[in-house]
Amino acid sequence: MPRPLMKLYHSYTNLMQFLPKIPRNLLTTALFLCIAYCVSSVLLQHTGAENNSDLVFTLAVMFISLLTDGYVYGIAASIIGAFCINYFFMFPFNAFSLSYSGYPVAMLSMTAISVVVCALTSRVKLQAMESAKREQDAKALYELNEKLNQEKAAIQLQADRETIRGNILRAVSHDLRTPLTAISGAAAVLLSSEEIASSEKNASLVRDIKSDADSLIAMVENLLSITKIRDGVMPLNKQEELLEEVAGDALLTIRRRFPDYPVSLEMSDDILFLPMEPMLIKQVIVNLLENAIRHSGDREHIRLLLFRREDWAVVEVRDRGRGISPEVMQAVQLGRPLEDNLLSGDSSRGMGIGLSVCQSIIKAHDGFFAAENAPDGGAVFRFGLPMEESKHE
Repeated sequence: MPRPLMKLYHSYTNLMQFLPKIPRNLLTTALFLCIAYCVSSVLLQHTGAENNSDLVFTLAVMFISLLTDGYVYGIAASIIGAFCINYFFMFPFNAFSLSYSGYPVAMLSMTAISVVVCALTSRVKLQAMESAKREQDAKALYELNEKLNQEKAAIQLQADRETIRGNILRAVSHDLRTPLTAISGAAAVLLSSEEIASSEKNASLVRDIKSDADSLIAMVENLLSITKIRDGVMPLNKQEELLEEVAGDALLTIRRRFPDYPVSLEMSDDILFLPMEPMLIKQVIVNLLENAIRHSGDREHIRLLLFRREDWAVVEVRDRGRGISPEVMQAVQLGRPLEDNLLSGDSSRGMGIGLSVCQSIIKAHDGFFAAENAPDGGAVFRFGLPMEESKHE
């Protein structure tokens, strides 16, 4: 469509957009037919019988077809225009007549030409609208493609960062594990010597060294586990195991590490025999019990509960300590390490890493992991494992 016609179309559309569709089309048709009548009247006064009113009304039909919706108004304008030409601008004036030679052919020709012009104009308008729509769709598609490319680049950058961070964590963890194990072993040997045992101050220092070394070893193992699980390099070798036996083994480990902290084990009558990676599930239970001991402030009411809930084998670790803040609870649910300022002044280390490891392991088992504050005080950490193998595995 020529640019002047496009400008006319958009200007008139913007001007008349406040009207409903049908009144707008009727007003447009009447307006241009009146303009054609006025122009033809002026031409008739100056040229006499040869006034070219048929061309004027054909032009009016073209504009009507351009500015109205569909074909109806243009065809109606063609018929009305042909009648007006015969009645007002052909001899005998102000009378409708087809008796003169050539009048019927002129009327039919005028109507046919106007209808053809109407159809062509409407088609051109439709093509212009479709072209504009395609242009808008192409622009939107281009913008969407650019946005997707940016998001893809951001995701790739984040993945690369995660890979680098995982590689660094694995390298540092491997380098730290050997000297820490040696420190812990040396501290254990010193504790068994009579010279250290005879001095309570020295024995206390050596016990602190061994405790901190064991804590750092556990952190290193957790770091290795979480990086391997998230990178998918630690396959799960599931086998049918009694959850009670795995929990008992974890409890023995905790009692060896923390002999002064009694932890009670409560089990339901259900036999919890299910597919799992026993070493990883043991690590989860040990982490939860260790966090309760180190961070809850409770020394006497830490409980380990095992029971069945529908199709889930559920493990709970409860205490009656200070509980967990909403920020810590949110961090646990999202599985991210806790920041130092979320630990409410607790200087113990490894809580966030241990909980992140727990959630990663349970997620790899298609289970659920949750944390909440108990109504009677203290924190509750809970995870569940499916009693049967998932269908997609």
